[in-house]
Amino acid sequence: MRVVNQPLRKKDAMALVTGKPVFLEDQIPAGTLVVKLLRSPHANALVEEIHTEKAKRVPGVEAVYTWEDVPKQRFTMAGQTYPEPSPYDRLILDRHVRYVGDPVAIVAAETEEAAEKALKLIRVRYQVLPALLDFRRAKDNELLVHPEDSWKSLCPVGADNRRNLCASGGSEKGDVDQVLADCEVTVEGTYHTLAAQQSMMETFRTYCSIDTYGRLNVVSSTQIVFHVRRILSNALGIPKTRIRVPKARIGGGFGAKQTVVAEVFPAFVTWMTKKPSRLIFTRQESQTASSPRHEMEVKVRIGAGKDGRIRAIDVHTLSNTGAYGEHGPTTVGLSGTKSISLYRNLEAHRFTYDVVYTNVMSAGAYRGYGATQGIFAVETAVNELAQKLHMDPAKLRERNMVRQGDVMTSYDSAQRTDSCALDRCFARVKELIGWEEKYPARDMGNGKIRSVGLAMGMQGSGISCVDVGSATLKLNDDGGYMLSIGSADMGTGCDTILAQIAAEVLDCSLDQISVSAADTDTSPYDSGSYASSTTYVTGKAVEKAGRELREKILEEGSRALELPAAELEFDGSRVYALKDESREISLTDIAARSMCGNCHALEVTVSNSSRISPPPFMAGAVEIELDKETGEVKVLDYAAVVDCGTPINPNLARIQVEGGLVQAIGMTLFENIQYSPEGRLRNNSFMQYKIPTRLDMGKLHVEFQSSYEPTGPFGAKSIGEIVINTPAPALVHAIANATGCWFHSLPATSEKIAMAVLEGKTGVIGD
Repeated sequence: MRVVNQPLRKKDAMALVTGKPVFLEDQIPAGTLVVKLLRSPHANALVEEIHTEKAKRVPGVEAVYTWEDVPKQRFTMAGQTYPEPSPYDRLILDRHVRYVGDPVAIVAAETEEAAEKALKLIRVRYQVLPALLDFRRAKDNELLVHPEDSWKSLCPVGADNRRNLCASGGSEKGDVDQVLADCEVTVEGTYHTLAAQQSMMETFRTYCSIDTYGRLNVVSSTQIVFHVRRILSNALGIPKTRIRVPKARIGGGFGAKQTVVAEVFPAFVTWMTKKPSRLIFTRQESQTASSPRHEMEVKVRIGAGKDGRIRAIDVHTLSNTGAYGEHGPTTVGLSGTKSISLYRNLEAHRFTYDVVYTNVMSAGAYRGYGATQGIFAVETAVNELAQKLHMDPAKLRERNMVRQGDVMTSYDSAQRTDSCALDRCFARVKELIGWEEKYPARDMGNGKIRSVGLAMGMQGSGISCVDVGSATLKLNDDGGYMLSIGSADMGTGCDTILAQIAAEVLDCSLDQISVSAADTDTSPYDSGSYASSTTYVTGKAVEKAGRELREKILEEGSRALELPAAELEFDGSRVYALKDESREISLTDIAARSMCGNCHALEVTVSNSSRISPPPFMAGAVEIELDKETGEVKVLDYAAVVDCGTPINPNLARIQVEGGLVQAIGMTLFENIQYSPEGRLRNNSFMQYKIPTRLDMGKLHVEFQSSYEPTGPFGAKSIGEIVINTPAPALVHAIANATGCWFHSLPATSEKIAMAVLEGKTGVIGD
């Protein structure tokens, strides 16, 4: 391959490194109304009175809106394929506020100063209600987060607002309880992961205007332009044809921008005033009123024989969706399916779950969505099982891991792993970390212990039978190509990756492919960039479009040369006769024919969806140095080996792996969301919410063991999310090997570790 599997430079690299104005805020014209939100100071309350007269009299204030001014139809802010699994439980502004930070009023003003002044002059009298903050007590609690009759669920996901359930369900194969009772060795544990912030550099932001034709234009830092259009149509009560959503350059998303966190408020202002408006979240707002990872408590039971053969796995997940149901039904499923399916030939398995409402900030999508939490639980339990069996955890996995050709354990359909190099990934990661020499731990004699830990993981490639990827490819009149896509480049380099796929099919250089970013007016429909769908789902659409365009180019050459297309070949620069290469027409001349007397458009649009979601696999191993006195964990080395099929661009794939590893290190060791007894988030800035820096990541060794996925573009699968799934169980394993303490609740902070060591604790350390 000439272009695919090559480490080519990103198409937007120079614009970024030279500081070109490419992000949303760079595009906002002067004179745009500034939108600010008044937010609730209470976790659960009813607005009894709200007085806005003084705020409206502030010079420069254009408008102030309350719950009385907005449409009364409910919607969801989750960016999901229709019909959305997430319940319709939101209003633009609601009289009933359900968490500290829930919007109470919208202010639009000519300047930020005027908007801030107006916010301070709004007077609100609340009826404060008891708040439901403990997600373990939420199901069937007498306190209802959504008591309203207008709440509704479009899909049969087990939602019931009268039970505080956003979703509920499960599946089972075999008699789990009977098999577990018959197992010689069992392990049982409850594993708790807190919510975690995506912490992208660019906060949520949106710019809105009315165009020449009276349509609402919404330019947003979003992963889901087509879903934004539908959500705004539902929220505002206007047809989708009256809304256009083009994507700006995104300064990071990680799933946060799969939720319409900011868009609805300036959209409402602009639609009402017919004036341009913008809303840019502060960092504090992005911390306290966004869409973090779902807090989950995962109960695991695993049974095995003394020979190390795993016979049964039982997983129950309790997920905290917070005040609203965004992504609650769709994230929870992966906590079981992606963790249980790592293991083959189980006699029985069961996965059940409940997703509950509480009066805290609503959760959303975050890289690894659900699989991260479930794999932490199951992989830690497997490491504990190995300890109980007195077996090397590497050997335990080698005996039980899923392999090429296996039927996926906990999938509804009989999906086989037609591409699986997990065994090779695992073997290589052991070599990279020096497992045989370093396991389990070494006392360095200076109060510090060096230890190792490992884990493996899997994810998916898009949502099977749901996600749609599309691409339009056309030959320009100068012989170059235009690739129009509806997926969103969040810094991942997907514009470059998709262009590489097109260039490979069309036998041209990457520079000959121009990319037109997501725009609901000009792009073909695409579900958007989430669920690891872009390379696998949209990439296949690009490959198909390229092959169809090749055929059209041959047909046009056939007309020009007056020869049958079957007797011609296209080599990327010309169409020529197989029997007489002197009879040819250049691509440039074919393109020029489109400008005069032409009846044949050299343009194709192709959509793609897949009935399967082939999983990428990953093995990870870490070496740490733990200070017994302070509890500090220093990551010395992290080895990660990934099977993502064919890496389209190895450099961009490597960056994805490194970024995911660092995020997971932060989630495991530092990032600690804390609420006051009144439901107020204490970690509202990076001063209180610690994310990892370059100093915390140690050395990262990343390699690929390629399989070939026959349903993917040039054998590719996904990589964006699998990369965050192994560090949590691997780090907890290493900490246990150093201290004897198994941390079942994340983060495993240095304070927790130091206190456990000081008190001489061993075994399970919970909340």
